[in-house]
Amino acid sequence: MPSEGPVILVVLPWTRRMKLVRDGNCWMLILLLLLVLSVNFACSSTPRLLRRQEVSVTGNYLTREEHWFNQTLDHFSPYDHRKFGQRYYEYLDEFRVPNGPIFLKICGESACGGITNDYLGVLAKKFGAAVVSLEHRYYGKSVPFRSLTTENLRFLSSKQALFDLAAFRNYYQESLNVRLNRSNVDNSWFVFGVSYAGALSAWFRLKFPHLTCGSLASSGVVLAVYNFTEFDKQIGESTGPECKSVLQEITALVDQKLASNARSIKALFGASKLEIDGDFLYFLADAAVTAIQYGNPDALCAPLVEAKKTGADLVEAYATFVKEYYVKSAGASVETYDQHHLQRTEVSEGDGDRLWWFQVCTEVAYFQVAPSNDSIRSSKVDTRYHLDLCKNVFGNGVYPDVDATNLYYGGTRIAGSKIVFTNGSQDPWRHASKTTSSPDLPSYIIKCHNCGHGSDLRGCPQSPLVPEGDSKNCSAPDAVDKVRQEIIKHMDLWLSECQNSGKRSF
Repeated sequence: MPSEGPVILVVLPWTRRMKLVRDGNCWMLILLLLLVLSVNFACSSTPRLLRRQEVSVTGNYLTREEHWFNQTLDHFSPYDHRKFGQRYYEYLDEFRVPNGPIFLKICGESACGGITNDYLGVLAKKFGAAVVSLEHRYYGKSVPFRSLTTENLRFLSSKQALFDLAAFRNYYQESLNVRLNRSNVDNSWFVFGVSYAGALSAWFRLKFPHLTCGSLASSGVVLAVYNFTEFDKQIGESTGPECKSVLQEITALVDQKLASNARSIKALFGASKLEIDGDFLYFLADAAVTAIQYGNPDALCAPLVEAKKTGADLVEAYATFVKEYYVKSAGASVETYDQHHLQRTEVSEGDGDRLWWFQVCTEVAYFQVAPSNDSIRSSKVDTRYHLDLCKNVFGNGVYPDVDATNLYYGGTRIAGSKIVFTNGSQDPWRHASKTTSSPDLPSYIIKCHNCGHGSDLRGCPQSPLVPEGDSKNCSAPDAVDKVRQEIIKHMDLWLSECQNSGKRSF
């Protein structure tokens, strides 16, 4: 048992805002209200507690207004009744009261600062949907304990997170029914997620098919992989032969310099604090990965290929890219790669590094090791590096049981239904997703030069955020738009089937 209890937050009364549905009955009541202001009554489809959102949509978020839900700490124990405060958000401006669908957007392995203004907002407008989003347990402000010791992290898992989503979904539906003065009614729900949250979206439909009409698993990494060599191979394919060759030459040069003068080469990249060579090499590999994964391949390859052509120092050219693009523009922190940093157990709202590594080291692995031949990353980023990290950070006995994870969920042989899988052609993570299609589990690859992680919802580039997930900056906007139309077709059918059956799902 932990030496301290979970942090418990009290849920305050729920006041909500919804978009007025302008049907004839409501307009008549509005006219009556104008004539008889002293009479108190309400339109049955727009209760007074359900007011329109006061703050207009601006910038990168549909909303950032926080709400709280008392969540069960351990869903698998009949004896442990402890609770913790879990943060969530809601966006109701497009909601078609009272029977519009509810979109549940899953937050993944980082703090959840609000509901982002990506393509989901466009879908909400099209379907007249409410959007709610639950922060993942342990991340951001949804922290059960005051310290993140390995012992206290034992409740951090995808299985617990799925039950969090199920409990929240039922809580929110019941709360909505109270505000609408009704009982035993379910709106049609649809679940969304990108990356790990995309896997959770697929797994939620798999494990709780009665709670959602369907799911979108955008870049959903449903396959746990021990040695993920395909990851590095895809980076090589996505960069193209010329850029790949330059990156391989840079890796060889860095390995040489690391052996002869480690302090100097680390200082060149602004990474002197990374004492462990593997941490430093992982940092350098991730810099290239991030540009490819999030739809900015030219930011990586153009300056490096040019440096090669002009005979410039390739290591210095790559150091400039790492510091200017990866650290300054993309916001990466060198500290993220420091195992001493990962060992820290104090709670920090914006720092989920230790948390995600715990999930990596216990459930899914995704060890991004160098392939035995033709690799881009250093061969020193191998299986032993990852296993040593798990041991150094979390102690003995912490090991990713990927076989158990894939046995529980099915991996790419997932046996669910009404799940749309989407992946970008350049995204290295697609090799951990389901890319074969079937009638019950349609899968789409969005093919374009800068289509990476979550292109269907995020547009191009995938980072930084493009408002409404606009596809205009994708090298092939039609490819993105075509897949989006397929998503809409599936959603329209599955939501209609839900509504026509009068059931949550079937």
